[in-house]
Amino acid sequence: MKSSWARVGERGTLTGMLLMVHLRRLGEWPFKLVLWPVILWYYTTHAVARHASRDYLARLDPSLSQSPLAWHQRSFSHFLSFGRCLMDKVGAWSGAFPADELQGDGVRHFSEALAKGEHRGPGGLVLVAHHGNLDVVNALNEQDSSVDVSVIMHSRNARKFNELLGRATGRRGPSIIEVNDITPATAQLLDAKIRAGGFVVVAADRVPPGLGRYRWLDFLNAPAAFPEGPFLLAALLRCPVYLLACVRDGDAYRVDFEPFDDTSSLPRKHRQAWLDDAMFRYVAQLESHVRRHPLQWFNFFPFWQPPEISPP
Repeated sequence: MKSSWARVGERGTLTGMLLMVHLRRLGEWPFKLVLWPVILWYYTTHAVARHASRDYLARLDPSLSQSPLAWHQRSFSHFLSFGRCLMDKVGAWSGAFPADELQGDGVRHFSEALAKGEHRGPGGLVLVAHHGNLDVVNALNEQDSSVDVSVIMHSRNARKFNELLGRATGRRGPSIIEVNDITPATAQLLDAKIRAGGFVVVAADRVPPGLGRYRWLDFLNAPAAFPEGPFLLAALLRCPVYLLACVRDGDAYRVDFEPFDDTSSLPRKHRQAWLDDAMFRYVAQLESHVRRHPLQWFNFFPFWQPPEISPP
């Protein structure tokens, strides 16, 4: 049976996840010792995520399908990468992630954009994907909490992890806007945030459940469904648009933050042509990032199947 990404979610018991958070505070090795058996349990008991991982990895390297053992080993490494990502998320939102572990030109570009927003220059819409770990960029945002950063997401899907985050860190997470709750009034609110120098972050690689506007674009040599919503929102808000990516590179994270487009002067009659071009460019850049860092792709659901458009 086909499963949508909203049905897969970040699973696992809250107690087990909390235990891992506390062990992470003891140091790197206690965490690694516990991470391996926990991820092994997850890998063996969650068939949908396991099959999705193997399908994705085989699209990157078709030769894996000829070697089942290497295929499983690669997929398990994929799951271990996801486990490390979850723990880094907690460290980022607890304020325990050192900003000096963020590297790359994107660090400066991101800080400059925040400074511009602080001085009431226009903010913008930031397009992201479930690749790497964007939460660690919070270590930069913490340097100037006066800038309003809101995240559009399917928050009900990650309720368990959000609960973990609050209990483990004792801190308030980012301002969340439920993707299914966006109305014309919400769009006006987002517009006001951006005009006041704020930023709105939205993932553009998953089709929200219950929202059927998507199109098929070539991704890793096969058609995959990508949502139109983030790009329609960019055209509607008429604002600067950015791309943000953050991937683990050894013991640090590499940040890429770059201008993608600016819809401030986009005529309505050119909106469809812009949408076609913008979605094509976004997917092409996403594929480039994914090929460079394949084990940091965290869409553990049948990505190349038609999305489930009925509400979960």
